[in-house]
Amino acid sequence: MENPVPTRIHYAALTFAAVVVVLAGARYAQAIVVPFLLSLFIATILATPVEWLHRRGFPLTVALAVVILILVLIFFVLGMLVGVTVDEFARALPLYQERLKGLSDAAVAWLRGRGIEVPEGGLLGFLDLRVVMTYANTLLTALGAMLGNAVIIIFTVFFLLLEAWSFPAKVAAIHGEQGEELVARIGAVIRSTKHYTAAKTLTSVATGILVWLGTWAAGLDFAPLWGLIAFLFNYVPNIGSILAAIPAVILALVQLGVGGAIGVGAIYLAINVLIGNIIEPRLMGRWMGLSTLVVFVSLFLWGWLLGPVGMLLSVPLTMVVKFAAEVHEDTRWIAVLLGPAPERRVPDEVR
Repeated sequence: MENPVPTRIHYAALTFAAVVVVLAGARYAQAIVVPFLLSLFIATILATPVEWLHRRGFPLTVALAVVILILVLIFFVLGMLVGVTVDEFARALPLYQERLKGLSDAAVAWLRGRGIEVPEGGLLGFLDLRVVMTYANTLLTALGAMLGNAVIIIFTVFFLLLEAWSFPAKVAAIHGEQGEELVARIGAVIRSTKHYTAAKTLTSVATGILVWLGTWAAGLDFAPLWGLIAFLFNYVPNIGSILAAIPAVILALVQLGVGGAIGVGAIYLAINVLIGNIIEPRLMGRWMGLSTLVVFVSLFLWGWLLGPVGMLLSVPLTMVVKFAAEVHEDTRWIAVLLGPAPERRVPDEVR
């Protein structure tokens, strides 16, 4: 009787090698992979409103046309917002840097007046507004590049949505009797992905709007920009809200002073407690299950593979992997490893 262990080792080694080759290919073909993944992600979100319109009697083509027109309008507004904001932000940055220098000099004088030695260069040696704002500029640049591919993305989204309704029939025709089971598994992955992306997008929109209104009410410059960044970074759980708040709080410190910075920080904290701890768990339930370590590692892995856009899509992409692993018994262990620690059952005699 043959020993199955070497076969399993060879199979695992081949699988690992195939994954490495696919990841390397994705990084090499980043210019093609990123727009396609963005299109797939957007199509997953838009599938829900298309289905909603179709169930209410709209022909499929009409429902698709309505949703695509709304998508075009969103891209147009985002393009205008990003273009204007980048120009204004670049012009205002030297002024903010000068104000920060004034705050630094005042803080150094206050500290030295109380016998606390401060190294040459003052606090600016530890805090450079240009460095702090770099990742906000990087995100805007990546978003601008995405909007530059807007026509390709919109057409890809349209054809993905159009093809989605005929895909199950094609799979059934290819695989015959086994096609129904395969379609059921693919359908389970798609339903879970749609539920997650729809719920996450809804909470991200709410976060962006609340941050926009909150920073506007506080008198902070570029309130729409902070709302847009909050919307995008809400797709990155755990650390996304912190990353989104840092540049806004630093700018509030420069523009509004210490009290204003504390107020803006409190606005971000209140919004993220409301959205992250109250609303999201109610909407997502078990679909939120990812290990904190997996979230952290996936952020850098997808960011290395696909750039800044990969960081924003890191959790949705990892969730798709988890959903796909859950539907098959042989790969369910991968879903368990990617998820949080399972709840331990308490024995009856202990209760």
